[in-house]
Amino acid sequence: MAATIYIVDDEPNILTTLDGCMRDEGYAVTTQSDPMQIEKDLETVHPDVVLLDIWMPARDGIEALSIIKGIDPTIEVIIVTGHGNIRTAVEVTRLGAYDFVEKPINLDTLLAAVDGALARRGGERPAAKPLPAAGGQPEARRGGRHQRTLRRSVVVGGMGLHSGEKTGVILSPLPPGSGILFTDINRGDTVPALVDYVDTTGYATTLRHGTTVVHTTEHFLATLSMYGVTNLMVKVHEELPIMDGSAAEFCRVVEEAGIEKQAAEISPLVVEETFVVGDEAKGVYVKVEPADELIVTYTIDYPPPIGSDTHTFHATGPDAFCQEIAPARTLGFLKDIAQLEQMGLGGGGRMDNFILVDDVEKKVLNTELRFPNEFTRHKILDILGDFALLGRPVQAHITGVRSGHTENSAMVRKLAALGRG
Repeated sequence: MAATIYIVDDEPNILTTLDGCMRDEGYAVTTQSDPMQIEKDLETVHPDVVLLDIWMPARDGIEALSIIKGIDPTIEVIIVTGHGNIRTAVEVTRLGAYDFVEKPINLDTLLAAVDGALARRGGERPAAKPLPAAGGQPEARRGGRHQRTLRRSVVVGGMGLHSGEKTGVILSPLPPGSGILFTDINRGDTVPALVDYVDTTGYATTLRHGTTVVHTTEHFLATLSMYGVTNLMVKVHEELPIMDGSAAEFCRVVEEAGIEKQAAEISPLVVEETFVVGDEAKGVYVKVEPADELIVTYTIDYPPPIGSDTHTFHATGPDAFCQEIAPARTLGFLKDIAQLEQMGLGGGGRMDNFILVDDVEKKVLNTELRFPNEFTRHKILDILGDFALLGRPVQAHITGVRSGHTENSAMVRKLAALGRG
């Protein structure tokens, strides 16, 4: 039998539109314009998913959500609202809502949310769409790996490093073949986490699709990549939170949500020959070479207190990542603070969310290092996050020498374009 969708909204035109859309998708639908009738309806209707408006005069959606979850905690609830913000999204997610969709409704976004909710509940859902790709990819000589998503929705809050504004992220599971999708929490517009959507690489990696922008993606994407998460809806407004300047908190959030292995597979990108981006003669470049696993080597070379260092990371799994790389924090120079402020960046920099270096006095000003070579390890974190924009696992030995996001993105574009010619 088809899954049942129960729609509660006091706006007749919205109710009619959603009813028609859900029926067109093959779902059984029940509608209700009076939220005071929810208890009575649920005596006879046993929905798989509820689409619930949040601003209704008789009873607001937050109260209605609590009632629905009290009657049957297994019902998945998607909040639909034209008056939302990140605080509301966080509140309803903590109360058990599966997702949060803004009006005017983007149908693709809504259907993706319904699809994900049904996948978690185990109900019928439409067939998965093909994984979006940034062009053709080299053939893999290794077998496919299982796709993965999170077991449940979770909320992450924090400060945007460059915007200086409070921000948050809602992470919601998606079915196989969906990919990692950043969705603007206010408008519902989506940006796939793929290299074709890289907009800028100065100080951080920014993605853009039309007018929708997502800043500072690299630490978060590195974490998803190391946990093998391939399908996820990431609801955010413009910038991911910087947390403590590292990816350690993102590891905790993924562990809290749990990983769900999916039946579908995804083939790794296996590098078959050596490629270089940058200038080896000048010692600023990224190189990829064939390898039997993912290995990242980085060489840093700054004046004291940073100095010169080379570190190699073998990406054997999430435990190695969370112990060896994720805790390494973002680096900032005292001399650059004024320039960042003039550029409108760095407004969220706090003494506890990055390592502040005075290269005149040759010392770290605000913290004790977590590793003697924390700076080098953080550069490896950035590489892992930028290479996640391939949209699939990568099997190669990646070597970075005094390189940054710009060289990383150029190499990812090169790899992604190999199969296009």
